[in-house]
Amino acid sequence: MIKENQKLLNRLQVVLDGLVIIASYVLAWYIRFKTGIFEQDPWALSLGYYMQLLIGIVPGFLLLYYVFHLYAPKRVLGRRLEAWRIIQANALGVMALILLLYLVRQFDISRTMLFVFASVDIFNEVLERNIVRYILRRIRKNGHNLKHIILVGYSRAAEQYIDRILVNPEWGYYVRGILDDTMPHGAEYRGIKVLGTIDNLTIILPQNRLDEIVITLGLSEYNKLERIVGMCEKSGVHTKFIPDYNNIIPTKPYTEDIQGLPVINIRHVPLNNMLNRIIKRTMDIFGSLFAIVLFSPIMLGVVVIIKITDPGPLIFKQERIGLKNKPFYMYKFRSMIMQKESDEEKGWTRKDDPRVTPIGHFIRRTSIDELPQLFNILRGDMSLVGPRPERPQFVEKFKEEIPRYMIKHQVRPGLTGWAQINGFRGDTSIRKRIECDLYYIENWTLGLDLKIIILTFFKGFINKNAY
Repeated sequence: MIKENQKLLNRLQVVLDGLVIIASYVLAWYIRFKTGIFEQDPWALSLGYYMQLLIGIVPGFLLLYYVFHLYAPKRVLGRRLEAWRIIQANALGVMALILLLYLVRQFDISRTMLFVFASVDIFNEVLERNIVRYILRRIRKNGHNLKHIILVGYSRAAEQYIDRILVNPEWGYYVRGILDDTMPHGAEYRGIKVLGTIDNLTIILPQNRLDEIVITLGLSEYNKLERIVGMCEKSGVHTKFIPDYNNIIPTKPYTEDIQGLPVINIRHVPLNNMLNRIIKRTMDIFGSLFAIVLFSPIMLGVVVIIKITDPGPLIFKQERIGLKNKPFYMYKFRSMIMQKESDEEKGWTRKDDPRVTPIGHFIRRTSIDELPQLFNILRGDMSLVGPRPERPQFVEKFKEEIPRYMIKHQVRPGLTGWAQINGFRGDTSIRKRIECDLYYIENWTLGLDLKIIILTFFKGFINKNAY
């Protein structure tokens, strides 16, 4: 039943997409030629003439949506990923259309109107698909249109998969039970019972009542994997494999193909990609220059106050560990009295620390003391966004105490970061901070950087844990 429902939903989605494309195209023509927003051209063509192009635009765009996997099941496809694919498909579609019009020497079709069409269509497609997504999830949450599955193998992976399914009923998965050779018949986890041994697959599969088989064998039972896959493939039932290595490799691995040999990379770091690094570095350069100009009056005022209120240098520099474990000197406005380097290395600043100057309390709590790091960013030692860098002695300490601590050094340290906007600054949990840093490293996008920068202005500057 679920397969027939999915086919019906896909066909309905194609029809809805086609209607949205037509409506967006007509609305774009109206915006371009009838609202007065754009200057009217004397040679402007009628709506009827433009409508003739829909004969090619509608099937062409629907084909692009298929190519960009926009007709995959919505159960676990994220909204942001779907929106990004819609943007890509529309951008490619409009560029291809403009190129085709140029090749056939049709210069009377307004390029502005086509760009307006792409923008309107992106908005309408995202809106329409989110409405469909909401309706489907409500239906599944109420127990309809469910996908019936069996888990093969009782393991940590099985428990984690069940946990996620139960927390997200809108996915529409119904676990009918578990088959396992080591657990007794009738044993259960969160209401999901062990129905029998793995050999029971020979009885269950011919009945053809399942939508999916999910293999969740424990590591010690991987010798059975080939036989189980063979049985599932023979039956034609869609099969998934969830490896039981989450506690061994607690991260997001990804697979690459080397001439037919799948190779699992333990950690996916988007900033290992050259293009991503160039994009991020470009944003760092322009962003830091803009911030230096923007905050120059504040920095000048702090310089004057420090000079008047306390003798000593204006800038405090301290060795930190950065990209690829390389040390660098990080700059700050000096907020403490002059002291020996050995005293500085004893530990973090405490509440009511007598070493902090009167102006120091203010600039530390408001993060103004961090502004000279904009010059670290220009130099390439740091980034606008990234894990906060730590002193060498603490790096040596934490790398022995906290698993995966050194992973943070695979990217440039940042002026602000995911940990900081989530409240893990100053005297807070190092483990929680590292969890945030790892999330950022593995999920980096330009959009995430922009989100962190925006949120920093709202809740990242005031540091209640700075003393």
